Amino acid sequence: MLTALSIRDVVLIERLDLSFGPGLTVLTGETGAGKSILLDSLGLALGARAEAGLVRAGAEQAVVTACFAPPAAHPVHALLTEQGLEAEDDVVLRRVVGKDGRSRAFVNDQPVGVAMLRRAGALLVEVQGQHEQMGLADPAGHGALLDAFGVAPRLRDAVTAAWTDWRGARDRLAAAQEAIAAAERDEEWLRHAVHELAGLAPQENEEDRLAAERQRLQQGERRAEAIAAALSELTPRDRRSSGPAAALRAASRALQRLVPVAGPEDTDAPNPAGPALAALERAEEALAEAETLLTRLAGEAEADPRLLEQAEERLFALRGAARKHSVAVAELPALLDTLAARLGALETGAAEIVALEEAVRTARERYAAAAAALTTARQEAAQRLERAVARELPPLRLEKARFFAEVAPLPEANWAGGGADAVRFLIATNPGQPPGPLARIASGGELSRLMLALKVVLTAGSAVPTLVFDEVDSGIGGATAAAVGDRLARVAEGVQVLVVTHSPQVAARGGAHLRVMKAAERGRAATRVDPLRGPDRREEIARMLAGETVTEAARAAADDLLGAA
Repeated sequence: MLTALSIRDVVLIERLDLSFGPGLTVLTGETGAGKSILLDSLGLALGARAEAGLVRAGAEQAVVTACFAPPAAHPVHALLTEQGLEAEDDVVLRRVVGKDGRSRAFVNDQPVGVAMLRRAGALLVEVQGQHEQMGLADPAGHGALLDAFGVAPRLRDAVTAAWTDWRGARDRLAAAQEAIAAAERDEEWLRHAVHELAGLAPQENEEDRLAAERQRLQQGERRAEAIAAALSELTPRDRRSSGPAAALRAASRALQRLVPVAGPEDTDAPNPAGPALAALERAEEALAEAETLLTRLAGEAEADPRLLEQAEERLFALRGAARKHSVAVAELPALLDTLAARLGALETGAAEIVALEEAVRTARERYAAAAAALTTARQEAAQRLERAVARELPPLRLEKARFFAEVAPLPEANWAGGGADAVRFLIATNPGQPPGPLARIASGGELSRLMLALKVVLTAGSAVPTLVFDEVDSGIGGATAAAVGDRLARVAEGVQVLVVTHSPQVAARGGAHLRVMKAAERGRAATRVDPLRGPDRREEIARMLAGETVTEAARAAADDLLGAA
């Protein structure tokens, strides 16, 4: 429900903060006091059109904030979550209008578009007035209202489920038919592509395996080349070249010819090149060992140019096929399966289409049966609704009006999850007049009272927690006004109701009473709102009864009205 309304710089209102409670709240005041300004301000917060003329003279902008406390399961919470807005227990709608007419909208202090503000507002408040009807006047919501009034939810759920199954079966049939048509158009290309890819036979993760194998073989080849180069340096293939081993042997022979230090005749004298000869001997041994090790490594090296060539050819073939079909190499196996399935559909498609067509027929029959049961229930509920509304019309001075809840069949092309029929509420206000849409047939006052009668009967079917009636009692008085007040009070037992009224009979039924007045403040006209209780409320109702001069008789009549209420 609406818990608070804050208005800043709107027309004659400089600053106004109002609190609202459950039940019926009445707003009274003389003509021109500013009651319409309050409704226009609330309309701004609900997403109504903004105009520069709403900004109070001398102010830079007008600001209206409406705070709501909807139930935990109210649809507005789902809407906010769907739009990525921060969900809170309370919902705060704010509208800021500049003096240039441009406006900004906020939900829970988060900026939104005006369309989003309007969607949230429509879930929270429904306005019924002589010049503006929202909610009940929209035929799009009549089916849901009729269902909530008198149709078992399981019937609607069965239709929705059957519709979902039927739509799914039709989608599968259409997809299969399109697949076959596409396959027939591309049959020659499909056969060539499947033959080519089947010959290539791509495997899962084959590119990664081949790339790793290629890298391993390349590394092995480079290792073998390095070992062979080292061996060629130790053992030259050209006999005219001397390798390091021959050089070491030649050096040893040359050193062995050196004369001993004591002279030729002293055979036991040491050779002066002994240490060098020993080093050369060790070098020969190390060289021989290195040659042995390199020879062993050469034998162990996995240098196989043929394997490397095969791996590279396979890898390049896979990547070429992937480029040709504009997919990644890893997607080639799935592509082959898809193309093969499309090609196979040409051979098995006829049988599949027959099976899918049978599934569609079966699903349609289930939907038609469920929709027929829903239609029957709606027709019965429509008759009960017509009788219930008819009982409410005479006390509201609509005794000549006839209300109709029309349940009309829809063409099959328009069948949907809500059923196979359209529900419309129609009205004929005079005998012999054909029934027509609510908003077109009834006059302003008639329409407002008709909406009230419908609300009395259909309150349980609406998720909107706050109803606003603007002068629903226009042009009536006496017993009719009392009947209007009685019905507003009955509606207010289930939802919050705000009503702008000039009728004392209606005002007396309010659980809360707000008086709208125009006064001069700092030399300027200003609108103010005062909550009324006790004697002040009695005096206001007496004023509504008597006019400018309030008499004791009027006060006594006010007491009677308040006592009866």
